[in-house]
Amino acid sequence: MPNELRNFERHKQFNTMLLLESRPTCIFLGHTYISAKFDHRAAILSCLFGGSTHAYNGCLDTGVHELDLSTEKVTSLGQHANAASALSDAREINTLISGSWYQSPRFWEPRAPKAEVSNHTLPERVYHMDIVNNTLVVSMASRLFHIYDVRRMSEPAQTRESSLKFMTRGYAIGSVEGRIVVEYLDPSPEAQEKTYAFKCHRKNIEDVDHVWPINALAFHPVHNTFASAGSDGTVSIWDHKYPKYASAIPSIAFNCDGTHLAVGVSYTWDEGEDGLKKEGGTTRAV
Repeated sequence: MPNELRNFERHKQFNTMLLLESRPTCIFLGHTYISAKFDHRAAILSCLFGGSTHAYNGCLDTGVHELDLSTEKVTSLGQHANAASALSDAREINTLISGSWYQSPRFWEPRAPKAEVSNHTLPERVYHMDIVNNTLVVSMASRLFHIYDVRRMSEPAQTRESSLKFMTRGYAIGSVEGRIVVEYLDPSPEAQEKTYAFKCHRKNIEDVDHVWPINALAFHPVHNTFASAGSDGTVSIWDHKYPKYASAIPSIAFNCDGTHLAVGVSYTWDEGEDGLKKEGGTTRAV
C-alpha cells in the first residue's frame, strides 16, 4: 500500500472498481486486489476513470495523462502552466476537463490527434471541480465558486463566494474549519433560502472545543444524502456515523449503486512531522 492515500475515484458503472491516488503513485484497484500500478515522477493531485479500460490523472509537474488499465501504458495528453489539480468527466460532450493552480481549466479530447480542445481563464487557482450533466462547479482559492454550462464556457452562469471562512474542500462545501454548507444551484430567492450550514467533525475534550478539517465529501447516487470524512478519523453519513478509524480520512467514495463506501485511511499532515511519528504512518483502504 502507498505511503499516503489522497483520493478515491469509483467507476460510475461497475461496483467494485476503484482508482486509488497516492503520493507519488496511482494504483488501479480491481475488486479487492491491486491489478495495475502507475508510477510518476511527481505527486498525483487528481485521478478519474474514463471508462472500464482507461483512466486519467493530473500531476504536480503540470501534466495530464491517460492511463491504459490493461497494459499499464501512460500517455501524456498535455500540460498546464502549473500543477494539474482537478479533473472532471464531461460525458455529455465527450470531453475531459482539467483544472490548474494556474487559473486555467482545459478541455481535452483524448482520441483526437491534438488532445487539447480549448483552454479558459479563471480569477483564481482551481482546487476542485465536479459536474452533473452539463453543469460544472469549480471551487477556487479565495473561497470563489464559478458555475458553468460546459457548452458555453465564455462566461460563468453564476459566480459565488463560499460562506465558510476558510479553504473549502469539497456543492455541498466542506471546510478545514469543521463546517459544511449545502447550497443550491437555482439562483431564485426561494431556492437560496434553503441553503444551510452545520458544524461537524468536532469534539469537546476537557472543556476545549477541538476542530478537525473536513477532507472529503461523497454523494450517495440513489438517496441524495452525502457522507463527510475528516482528519478526526471519522466518516459520517448524514444522519449516520461510522466508528472511528485509526487515522485521518483523506478520501471517500460510494460505488455506483450506493451499496458500498470506500474509505481511505492515511495521515494528512495536519500536525506536521510530529503527527506522522505519533501515528506511525497508518495507511489503508477499507
